[in-house]
Amino acid sequence: MSETAKRLVTAVILVAAGSGQRLGYGMPKAAVPLGGEPILMHALRGIVAAGISSQVCIALPAGDDGLRRLCEDFREELADGGPLLTIVDGGATRADSVRAGLEALMEGTEAVMVHDAARALTPESVFHRVVDALAAGAEAVIPAIPVVDTVKTVAATTGEGSVLAPEVVTGTAPREDLRAVQTPQGFRFRTLQRAHQAARTLEPRQAAAVTDDAMLVEMTGTAVHVVRGSTQSLKITTPLDLILAEGLLEGPLGARWVEG
Repeated sequence: MSETAKRLVTAVILVAAGSGQRLGYGMPKAAVPLGGEPILMHALRGIVAAGISSQVCIALPAGDDGLRRLCEDFREELADGGPLLTIVDGGATRADSVRAGLEALMEGTEAVMVHDAARALTPESVFHRVVDALAAGAEAVIPAIPVVDTVKTVAATTGEGSVLAPEVVTGTAPREDLRAVQTPQGFRFRTLQRAHQAARTLEPRQAAAVTDDAMLVEMTGTAVHVVRGSTQSLKITTPLDLILAEGLLEGPLGARWVEG
């Protein structure tokens, strides 16, 4: 960050209301154990260690007393310092959870970072790159990494072609232009607030097609800037992802010290 850029008063909305069905543990994803602690605790410790936020607002599954107790215990750990910890009930969709978090932010908040608890091992440096870009004047910033696989667009096969395969290739996207997007995603507070207000007018089909907050901001015509993400910021969604995350934790240098 340049000497003239002043870091904004920043809050983090941690989305932790996912069901975790694909992990197969029969519990919310945030409660699934990773390296001896719930995924949620790794995410919270990472945010606090980054030292970029004055408030962390955690959106939990409604009525989940176990995760709420974990957060309250962690709040006691922070009694002598660290960000204010706020707990809200998450909604039926990710967007609903983020909106609940926005409504609970302190007055004077200038920037908001939306982070997925499932990206529990995100290095501190990624948080810093996002907040530094906001401080430099960006309205919206996302971390991303280059796509290494060839990506093709497809369509369902019809007629006689359907007996050969369920889909057929319609094109190949230029890989050099593609990025895999991660969190935390950072926004000026008013920018994200306006984007979510505008999203309330979307038809259900349009709303279902929105997969992250950056898409909502893009719809308002606001430029979304991109900074370097990290291969360590994997999203823990499947059992294989959990195995990879365990491997990162058990590595000789520890997950938060190796930049991917």
